[in-house]
Amino acid sequence: MRIAFCCTNTKAAPWIAGLSAALPGADIHEWQPGAPQADHAVVWAPPQQFLDEQPQIKGIFNIGAGVDALLKLRLPPQAVLVRIDDGGMAVQMAEFVCHAITRHVRELDVIEIAARRSEWAFRKPRRREEFPVGVMGLGVLGSLVANAVKQFDYPVMGWSRTPRELPGVQCFAGEDQFDNFLQATRILVCLLPLTSETRDIINARTLSKLMPGAYVINVARGAHVVDEDLIAALDSGHVAGAALDVFRTEPLPAEHPFWHHPKITVTPHTSARTLRDESIAQIAGKIQALERGEPVAGVVDLQRGY
Repeated sequence: MRIAFCCTNTKAAPWIAGLSAALPGADIHEWQPGAPQADHAVVWAPPQQFLDEQPQIKGIFNIGAGVDALLKLRLPPQAVLVRIDDGGMAVQMAEFVCHAITRHVRELDVIEIAARRSEWAFRKPRRREEFPVGVMGLGVLGSLVANAVKQFDYPVMGWSRTPRELPGVQCFAGEDQFDNFLQATRILVCLLPLTSETRDIINARTLSKLMPGAYVINVARGAHVVDEDLIAALDSGHVAGAALDVFRTEPLPAEHPFWHHPKITVTPHTSARTLRDESIAQIAGKIQALERGEPVAGVVDLQRGY
């Protein structure tokens, strides 16, 4: 069995060593133009040339959860595209979101600014009941985030394309229930996959439906947010603030207004990073299952985009 590793801006050696240990007997190599045909590929942002030169490939295993970049390419028609279910990212994402919520609700950002001025700025605690959290996207990452937020006694809701059930989480689904979800949400967390349906979903209309004094946390993809609409909602006061970890252009250009807006916290796409060992174990297990003809989790529906 031959496995090609083609991951842009990724050190190949540790991945190949880990995959070789997990799949003894497999021929695993870093792809170079003109390389022999492989049975499977482990990829991140591969060039179109790679896919064109590997028409017989059976499985394409993406080392991240998001596959939007891959779906812009021409994929071999018989290949199965498989995403990482977690790769150690879910707990990191939950930590990040809970921190962002706590920082906003407890007004730790205000306290931090005052501390720099040597001011003892006590803030009266605010009631969690006044800050219902709405999570958009209830996949592996979104479900764990919703459950983590729930542990802090916030009212938690979730919205997804198709109906889901999570104990203790009020679930909404589909376009018909989207406005009801938004109107009951004061802290909006985006964990949606990026598809043609979800691109620009955090726009002027969506933001206007949120409860007054809303807060936006985006840890999914930058293209979910219409930048100008978010800034307008912040300037109007309807949205109180935003924590943004992902952007349409990364790194975020130095001249972008997000950097300097007093109500926006910018972080450099660091809410969750793929953990190599966990991802290797998962990919190896899925390759073995695929070779045995068994179903694997995380197969991407190319029509839906996730």
